Amino acid sequence: EVQLVESGGGLVQAGGSLRLSCAASGFTFDDYAIGWFRQAPGKEREGVSCISSSEGTYYQSSVKGRFTVSSDNAKNTLYLQMNNLKPEYTDVYYCAATFRICRGWSDTYGYRGDGYDFEYWGQGTQVTVSS
Repeated sequence: EVQLVESGGGLVQAGGSLRLSCAASGFTFDDYAIGWFRQAPGKEREGVSCISSSEGTYYQSSVKGRFTVSSDNAKNTLYLQMNNLKPEYTDVYYCAATFRICRGWSDTYGYRGDGYDFEYWGQGTQVTVSS
């Protein structure tokens, strides 16, 4: 059974940092693309970043230079380091997995998928940035 479990969210002041974790199980980590997404209630799902072994890493333009994705393949865990946070980054953050490639992602446009390109999703972790 595929499982993705996010952790590391919380309340932080503007300018602060958080590191989110996505612990994956039930599949071969290297065979899947894993993305980070964010969503506020009533709003569309937005891409944050995606990484795959065949493509490297994509970032949405709004987070370039602030967020960094890394992985620990031995632990089947993906991390999202978020620095210099702003209130507009307040959202529920999800990690999601799909086979092999980052569907909906491109270097030019970031994420332009429909929010449902990825088959497996975690439960999300709340990030709140206070001003």
